[in-house]
Amino acid sequence: MVDSRNEQWRVDLRKSHTPKERTAIERVVMPQLDPKYRITCNEEVNEGISEEQAVREATRCLDCANPQCVTGCPVGINIPKFIKNIERGHFADAAAAIKETSSLPAVCGRVCPQEKQCESKCIHVKMKHPAVAIGYLERFAADWQRNHCEQEVPKMAPRNGIKIAVVGSGPSGLSFAGDMAKKGYSVTVFEALHEIGGVLKYGIPEFRLPNAIVDYEIDGLRKMGVDFEKDIIIGKTLTYDDLHEMGFKGVFVGSGAGFPRFMDIPGENLKGVMSSNEYLTRINLMKAGRGGDTPVMQGNTIAVIGGGNTAMDSTRTALRMGAKRVLLVYRRSEAEMPARREEVGHAKEEGVEFFTLHNPIEYIGDDKGFVKAMRVQKMQLGEPDASGRRRPVPIEGAIEEIPVDIVIVAVGVSPNQLVPSSIKGLEVSNRHTIVVNDDTMQSNIADLFAGGDIVRGGATVILAMGDGRKAAQHMHEVLSQK
Repeated sequence: MVDSRNEQWRVDLRKSHTPKERTAIERVVMPQLDPKYRITCNEEVNEGISEEQAVREATRCLDCANPQCVTGCPVGINIPKFIKNIERGHFADAAAAIKETSSLPAVCGRVCPQEKQCESKCIHVKMKHPAVAIGYLERFAADWQRNHCEQEVPKMAPRNGIKIAVVGSGPSGLSFAGDMAKKGYSVTVFEALHEIGGVLKYGIPEFRLPNAIVDYEIDGLRKMGVDFEKDIIIGKTLTYDDLHEMGFKGVFVGSGAGFPRFMDIPGENLKGVMSSNEYLTRINLMKAGRGGDTPVMQGNTIAVIGGGNTAMDSTRTALRMGAKRVLLVYRRSEAEMPARREEVGHAKEEGVEFFTLHNPIEYIGDDKGFVKAMRVQKMQLGEPDASGRRRPVPIEGAIEEIPVDIVIVAVGVSPNQLVPSSIKGLEVSNRHTIVVNDDTMQSNIADLFAGGDIVRGGATVILAMGDGRKAAQHMHEVLSQK
């Protein structure tokens, strides 16, 4: 990472304010749409910060000599460099600094859990102050560049004529593709669906991540020479051997985790009980209820089971689809929810009812096989389990029945098994994830690397991107030695 900290402009900028002056500045508040309005549409809730707000927030950064925020970033963005460029008003330079290591800055600025990663390492936190709003600033720089500049191609190595295949166009595949293209490789991304973007398109609603933002980032990869092929299922349409016959010298698998989990309780096969994957894919990707041909069941009272970001996305989507009452049912307390605090807050503002410390134990159907109610067990928190969160324990006899029209189950996902099962000799775990060397992302098959949910079993966008970057670096080393 090239560090410009000792360049004269950075030195002068540090001297322009004392640390005390910088820490006295209050953290910026993100403007957002009014809750009553936003549940009537699919417009992005967070509106972004202004140039004035961005410069002021960037001024809070102390430009640490040993910036720990960078250690919290899975893709290694030079955070102080881009923030200090914002402080001096060089917004295009800030965007360029981010793109040195990140292929999807406008995406990450919106959906990455900065509060658990880069911002958690900020020196302000140790000083008992709110962290610098790194995520807001990343989004600002990326949005400013998109709105004011022609999309530029980053520095590229000369083409080396070596073909690389990428399976899946989610965040890990896109990150890998961008880095390999920069290194001079001819990269082709194969996507099973009819749109590029993977979970960024089918899993995350537009009120949180507009499709236009994803498409812009993908267009940037196209300008770098990355080719995209849609409607191709690796393992069926093309096999691993076919890729070799087509001349590909390396394969990166980022096929994700699109296999939904259920709870194995009575009534899960009733009509109206569906996975969050199905619900969100129908609405986000297939435009169900918004002019698309794909139908989706609708109801007045919808229950969403789970406490992660996907559960929050499902509850908020249900409100926008016209549900009169939306319940979030989670077996632990709100403090144990893995969802981002911002998403929890937005769901509450929009009217989602939180049924924490409750766990469904049965769904009840009517005489036509449609769900009409759910029985929930009231819980209390016991001792911490392996995850570090307090284990939910049933309260004997505390069971209630709640009328519902639809149940959306958002309790996790498992990896897509088609690609691993179709490659002879590939080592997979008992969770159906591809086994890789954690340091290199290389599998037991020398030319096959993997990352994201197909390795982790379910993780964040930024962790998947970090896997893609790491795999690109090590595949390049392997191919260079050859």
